[in-house]
Amino acid sequence: MTAAAPHIFLGAFGQPGHAFPMLALGARLVERGNRVSFETWSRWREPVEAAGMEFVAAPEYPVFPTLERPLQPFEAVVRATPVTRAQLQARRPDVVVHDILTLAPALAGELEGIPVATLIPHVHPAQERGFPPYAVGARLPRTRLGASLWSALAHPVEAGLRRGRDELNDTRRRLGLPPVERLHGGLSERLCLVGTFPQLEYPRSWPPHVHVVGPLLWEPPYPEVPLPAGRGPLVLIAPSTAQDPNQRLLRAALAGLAGGGPRPRSHSPIRVLATTNRRPLRRPARIGRDAILVDWLPYARTMPHASLVVCHAGHGTMARALASGVPVLAVPHVGDMAENAARLDWSGAGVRLPWRLLSPATLRLAARRALAPTAPYAARAAELASWCGRHDAATRAAELVERLARGT
Repeated sequence: MTAAAPHIFLGAFGQPGHAFPMLALGARLVERGNRVSFETWSRWREPVEAAGMEFVAAPEYPVFPTLERPLQPFEAVVRATPVTRAQLQARRPDVVVHDILTLAPALAGELEGIPVATLIPHVHPAQERGFPPYAVGARLPRTRLGASLWSALAHPVEAGLRRGRDELNDTRRRLGLPPVERLHGGLSERLCLVGTFPQLEYPRSWPPHVHVVGPLLWEPPYPEVPLPAGRGPLVLIAPSTAQDPNQRLLRAALAGLAGGGPRPRSHSPIRVLATTNRRPLRRPARIGRDAILVDWLPYARTMPHASLVVCHAGHGTMARALASGVPVLAVPHVGDMAENAARLDWSGAGVRLPWRLLSPATLRLAARRALAPTAPYAARAAELASWCGRHDAATRAAELVERLARGT
């Protein structure tokens, strides 16, 4: 490696929750004078190039099986890895950084003998003994008895992880790589960047190569949107961009809050600003006079005006709200949302409402609890925002990647 600035190859194939944190890292790496190539889906080409990175088209195989093409996830990795390997051979970067769900760049980097780092854009998925299983939505136990009960489930949980390792090792064998013995074998042993608040991670001893850097936040540019008139507290409804196709949360929020919701801080009704996230409602919804529904909005500039953010607990949306000092009402739907909502509840920065209990009435009651003048959630969210202001996650992550690229 020469004394020139490192050439860093990034890989994140997928939805905003995985592409956006890598965009935040890549943009900061460019600002610091590095040469950056970003392999991702074509839908992200414009922001990649706008940030000064080289766009590399990623294979866009369907990850989930369909009737026409029953392609399984690891089969997609087997097909994508040679494509990515050819891109690495053409560029010879100094380091590869891959998203936790994007294994092709990691395996291609290993095949080429290039150092590989992993970006985890949410809380770390590996739990310690006594922790509840990842993504079940349970909080850290408060007693030894609770920890012992979760420890009793360690063997069946590990059995599932071993099955995942077997699938990974079959993929590695087909690509000419040796098997791995460790669980979570897709994570780098050189450098893992955990893009979340340390206040959302349960207390543990981290290995030297794992760094909780803080949330990596990026969003596409978008004009300002009008805020609802009035003086009451503003509630922002920010549904998932990928889940809840019937917009159940959005509908419940509009019905339960708009025009007649809780009045915790004044005699004025709360104001509601909601977004469809460019997924139009299939049926018209009644929108009260204290509410505005828009197609899209800039979270970074809008959330600081809010008193509460209601969301599905996707990590990016939840982290943006907390970084803005705004408590969250989380209604987790699928995937890791239950885990994110449990961490939110445990941290004291918001409340959660189980998906099975979601209705206009229950959401209104949960919002009343979150907005109550004596509630601690706003103060705790402000603490996390203060931490975020003192710790630049993108810069810290970039420094660690550069250190790996230079072999120091």
